[in-house]
Amino acid sequence: MTELRSCIVDLDQIPPNRRRGGDLRAMLTPATVGTTSGFMGVALVDPGDRIGEHYHPYSEEFVYVVNGQWEVDLDGEPHPLRPEQALLIPINVRHRFRNVGDTPARLVFHLGPLAPRPELGHVDTEDTTASVEPSGVGS
Repeated sequence: MTELRSCIVDLDQIPPNRRRGGDLRAMLTPATVGTTSGFMGVALVDPGDRIGEHYHPYSEEFVYVVNGQWEVDLDGEPHPLRPEQALLIPINVRHRFRNVGDTPARLVFHLGPLAPRPELGHVDTEDTTASVEPSGVGS
């Protein structure tokens, strides 16, 4: 077994993923640094934009709001989120993030444990392809 080593990744090293809305950057992942227990990234969302509703059948999601005015729907129920708040999203809870402010918003997310295969990690429950441009790599 290979030992995991410390690794620094710059935001600009990760191509944006706009498939679900916003600009998602999965920064510390099995593909980028060899993580084995989960992955971490940043969501950058412009005013009026959103990250489309989805859920994770294998992972809990941990969210920390860095800046901006957010609203998150958890199983269809809206909740405000402000900077310096954290949120736990349990396995199988549908969630959608919206930037309801007038400035760009940023949050940090971590998911763990990993799904058995990457394509099983997210289940989209709404189509965001009509409102976003083609994306880079998936998360």
